[in-house]
Amino acid sequence: MSTLGTIAVEARTGKGSTACRRLRREGRVPANVYGHGDEAVLGALPAELALSIANSGTKLVALDVAGKAEKALVREIQWDTFSTEIIHIDFMRVDANQRVHVEVPVHLKGLAPGVIAGGILEQPVHSLEIECLAVAIPDEIVVRVGALKIGEALHVNELTEVPDGVTIVTPGDVMILHIVAPRAEAEPAPAEGEAEAAEG
Repeated sequence: MSTLGTIAVEARTGKGSTACRRLRREGRVPANVYGHGDEAVLGALPAELALSIANSGTKLVALDVAGKAEKALVREIQWDTFSTEIIHIDFMRVDANQRVHVEVPVHLKGLAPGVIAGGILEQPVHSLEIECLAVAIPDEIVVRVGALKIGEALHVNELTEVPDGVTIVTPGDVMILHIVAPRAEAEPAPAEGEAEAAEG
């Protein structure tokens, strides 16, 4: 559960791009609260609070939506393309004890022997899709790399620290990371004079 406390979302009546731009000029971020069989609510919250939600990485939050207590997942955060400002947030209502699908980051721990030997760690996957109770969403999935040598890889089905009650939905054959040999530097071409001297 979020450590942010209860997040107040005020109801708004204006909708459309003009109304949303006005909210942003006032320092507020437009939000939608929807799902769980209830009517969708158009809302807004302070921009500073929206940024705190994004920076915390939290998934499940407690909302006060125009005086009504709600539990919700932070479903989508939209950022402005040309700045660090949040322009919209979607919250999806959930029952705290229902199973949900969410994406959580992976966190690498340890130092791979392959890296110590000069190899390069390449990580194509930085988050995993999981299923778990809404009240038990982990902050991260730990990935231990302390045994990997050059040429070795770690796949989803090789993870050893999946929290109880969490099911990894990402396919097991997906490679999270691997250690590759360092790229050999190309030999510099000899200068023209050096080449002639070698021939002569």
